[in-house]
Parts: sequence; structure tokens; C-alpha cells
Amino acid sequence: MDEDALRARVKAELRKRMRAIRKAATPESCAARSARIVDGLLGLPFVRDARAVALFWPIEGRNEVDLRALDATLRGRGLQVAYPSIDPERGEMRMRFVEDPGAMAERGRGFREPSPEIPLAVGLEVIVVPALAVDPAGHRIGYGAGWYDRTLPVYCPPAIAVAVAYDYQVMVDIPFTERDVRTAWVVTDGRTLEAESAGG
Repeated sequence: MDEDALRARVKAELRKRMRAIRKAATPESCAARSARIVDGLLGLPFVRDARAVALFWPIEGRNEVDLRALDATLRGRGLQVAYPSIDPERGEMRMRFVEDPGAMAERGRGFREPSPEIPLAVGLEVIVVPALAVDPAGHRIGYGAGWYDRTLPVYCPPAIAVAVAYDYQVMVDIPFTERDVRTAWVVTDGRTLEAESAGG
């Protein structure tokens, strides 16, 4: 087994373990932790001063970080807010500005997405990324489909990618391959980390 295959196997095991740990959390705990993550994001100057930010909608029943309060706050400040939209035929995920989050719909992947008719977002300054696990270098484990790894290079730079996770999802080191894309920052309910310099 080559090194990349071994790392992929380790990531798959970590993914399974971290999903189980997060699933065991109570909704009340996730809500409280999510509120602290929102506060942490709003404490970042580049979020506070941005004009266009991309968020993600929490997947129902998976205890994901809930950023809906952040959406409301940013809109109240006059920001444009985008959400990911997946085109399965082209194998692409792109961000689209959403005027009314309530108009988004679940399209078979468990989370709400913008209509594919909405124009693509331009001028994004921040992209907030979900994670099952993350390390201080900005390496993350998602659900394994690679959507963000393929999408982030389209926007970053100039946009800044920020991974969000509960503090217990932070690991010392996560195995990565050349295809994995790091985030520049990590925000949890307990700390805010500028990603350390590291390979990959």
C-alpha cells in the first residue's frame, strides 16, 4: 500500500470515529458551541470588515456547526452571503449569493442549496468551511466527497478560507495528500487559530 492510500485509509477511520463522537452530542450542546463559534468568527477583523462571505447550511440530523445566526448578523450589516451549490453532472460546487435563505431547498444531499438559476457569487472575501476534524495547520477531514478541496482553489486567494468545528474535533495532526486543501484559519468554540505553516 502506497503512502497516499494509507493516509486515505486513516482518514476514513478518523471520519467514521468523529462522526460517531459528534452524533453523540446533544442538540443543546451543539447550539451553545455554535453560538461561541459565531462569536469567534465575528471577532476576526477580516470577517467583520468583509462585504461578501460564503457560509454553509447545517445538514439535518448531523449536529453540524450551525451558522444561521451568523447569516442573520452579516445580513443585518449589509453583507452579501453566499452558499454552496452542487452541480453533480459537472462534478462542481460553486458559491451563489442568496437574498433569502428561506428560499433555499434540500436537493438530495441533506442540506439546503441555492437554486442553480441564481448567478454565481463573485468577489467573495471569506469562505467558512465545515469539518469533521481539523488540525492547527488547517488540514481538515470532511465527508470524503472532496467538494471543498476542489472548490476552494477557485476562490482562495483572494478569499480567506476558515474551517469551523467544535473544539473536541481539533486533532494534533491530520494525514493529508496533495489533493487536500488547507484552510487559513480554524475557529472552534474554544479558540481561534491562524493555520501554522506546514507542508500541503
